[in-house]
Amino acid sequence: MDDDERRLNLSRDQEIWGMALWVDRVHGENGWFHIATQQDRLLSEGDLDGVDLWRNVQRQWEKLQNAKEKRH
Repeated sequence: MDDDERRLNLSRDQEIWGMALWVDRVHGENGWFHIATQQDRLLSEGDLDGVDLWRNVQRQWEKLQNAKEKRH
């Protein structure tokens, strides 16, 4: 199985969690700003499905941040 086939087998939930983890790893505490920027860009392009995707990513990213706060 090549990389494309594995990616296609991810559930939507897994994809969203993966995006949230990537935002956390790359942007850390400022991930909210990256997510908001993506939502604004997609909204200006009229891509409401994209906005919805990033809203879901935001929810998962916030869960990650809350879990980090509880650990410290």
